[in-house]
Amino acid sequence: AVSHAEPSGATAASTMPNAYREAEQTEKAYQKQDAVFIGNTRKRVLGAKKPSKKGFRYVRNIGLGFKTPKTASEGSYVDKKCPFTGNVSIRGRILKGMVISTKMKRTLIIRRDYLNWCGKYRRFEKRHKNMAVHCSPCFENVKEGDIVTVGQCRPLTKTVRFNVLAHEPAVNQALNVKKVFRVF
Repeated sequence: AVSHAEPSGATAASTMPNAYREAEQTEKAYQKQDAVFIGNTRKRVLGAKKPSKKGFRYVRNIGLGFKTPKTASEGSYVDKKCPFTGNVSIRGRILKGMVISTKMKRTLIIRRDYLNWCGKYRRFEKRHKNMAVHCSPCFENVKEGDIVTVGQCRPLTKTVRFNVLAHEPAVNQALNVKKVFRVF
């Protein structure tokens, strides 16, 4: 019987430098950042000018006035679809919406409400659209009713084309999230 209590033996960890910290291993396949090279001869991070004192972690600034979350630079998660630590660039539209479902892994459903002009009655009618967006693990405790800012990126899955860039906690927890109309 083989014991699987220690995921990577002490010999592998002792050969690595002190700054190296292995990513969280929760999947069947070994998780590592694509931009980090850990070899015997060269240990470096893509895009870094010199070795960082914080360790081997690829983090970048996405621009557009959005700050990189502290959990992205100090965390140990691996997400190739994260705009801060992965291989996804934000371009195109920046939108806001209310989270209505967090049941999927790393994916949220947000509701975007808007008004449509109805010419026959010369009034506005309420309409809404639901969107699936990717939520990086750097945004912790995202709940239903929270407001998220999302940015357009390349298609990540069949239905996901947006990535969460900022998170604002909900002010009023008593609202029925699925039906409330709120224009941003």
